[in-house]
Amino acid sequence: MDDGVKIAAIPLLEAQSRIGTASTTQTLGNIVVSIVGTGVLGLPFAFRVAGWLAGSIGVVIAGLSTYYCMLLLVKCRDKLASEEEQEDNQPNNKTYGDLGYKCMGTTGRFITEFLIFVAQCGGAVAYLVFIGQNLSTVYKGHGLDFKTYIFLLVPIEIGLSWIDSLSALAPFSIFADICNVLAMGIVVKEDIQQALAGQFSFKERTAITSNIGGLPFAGGMAVFCFEGFGMTLALESSMRDRNAFSRLLGLTFTGITFVYVLFGFFGYMAYGEETKDIVTLNLPRNWWTVAVQIGMCLGLIFTFPIMVHPINEIIEGELKRSKWFQKPNDDCSITKIAKFGIYTSRAILVMVLAVLASCVPAFGAFASLVGSTVCSLISFVLPSIFHLKLLGSSLRFWQRALDVLILSCGVLFAVYGTYNTIAGV
Repeated sequence: MDDGVKIAAIPLLEAQSRIGTASTTQTLGNIVVSIVGTGVLGLPFAFRVAGWLAGSIGVVIAGLSTYYCMLLLVKCRDKLASEEEQEDNQPNNKTYGDLGYKCMGTTGRFITEFLIFVAQCGGAVAYLVFIGQNLSTVYKGHGLDFKTYIFLLVPIEIGLSWIDSLSALAPFSIFADICNVLAMGIVVKEDIQQALAGQFSFKERTAITSNIGGLPFAGGMAVFCFEGFGMTLALESSMRDRNAFSRLLGLTFTGITFVYVLFGFFGYMAYGEETKDIVTLNLPRNWWTVAVQIGMCLGLIFTFPIMVHPINEIIEGELKRSKWFQKPNDDCSITKIAKFGIYTSRAILVMVLAVLASCVPAFGAFASLVGSTVCSLISFVLPSIFHLKLLGSSLRFWQRALDVLILSCGVLFAVYGTYNTIAGV
């Protein structure tokens, strides 16, 4: 989920993002880990809301648009680097915020980094909601609701957030992704079993919903599933053969999009109108399903600090710039009060996110809201603006027209999708 910055969650990328030595295979793994998250488990519900045909088309459009805009971001970064006459043998470490500053000054940097900040918060809240809902289902009958499970996690997450070295937690991110794959496999297996048993009819499933509001809802969920847009520049810079990045990214997106469509389709076919916003909640209560759900929860519990790490960096950067947090005549070190403030800010952040998560009515609605707003703005609107601003004079007419189309659709989608999600589908 994370449409945010998951660099600490990717061991290969963490060590190589500055020197560009990642192989094609390593970069492939980094892309998959960056993009695929818990949002995929909400796709069957999105297909239920929009219909299997509309949902499939929506996922394909979201995938193609995200891929194209990721390439736009790389082109903008390269243009900015060339303008500054950066030497070829120097690492290209321009960030998303740098592009915002170049195009719109200090305001552009603030808007860009603020959206990334909100996206990371949204992803972290989605983690807590997902964990709470799954634990409340696994341990159903103990008198605890999902809100209680979320608040029980607060002390654990505060303790984990105080760990300075996140590399020790990185394997849990991969563990969570493995559990995601297992959950997807179980859903597909259940669907096939029901099909063979004749428990549902294909004609009973809706192709395109009659509720027009269901389409942007499903679109927001689809955009949310292609998280990791903020990792684009780091992924490209980490690759040894950067010229092969666009082709590798295209092949990876093709595969991920194909899997997303099949998974959403099979999940909706299996459970129809009974499909829940987290499809694992539809699975039968047997030891294998419970093991996968608990495994996913454990993986997300340990990767939650990684998700909030970029948020902490932004907050702590502001704290460290405060004069009373610095030692006299030493700008590189901070006082004990500053360290206490840093740990306190991390604890407060976890508590605030837990409160927000406890107020979320449903995972699907929240994921769609995040996808419709910040993810749409980060993935479509800003890259189009940057591309027009930095390369507009050298673009062909159809390229400018396409940028304007993506920009306009992104804004309209964000506005209507937000309204539709809040109003309720």
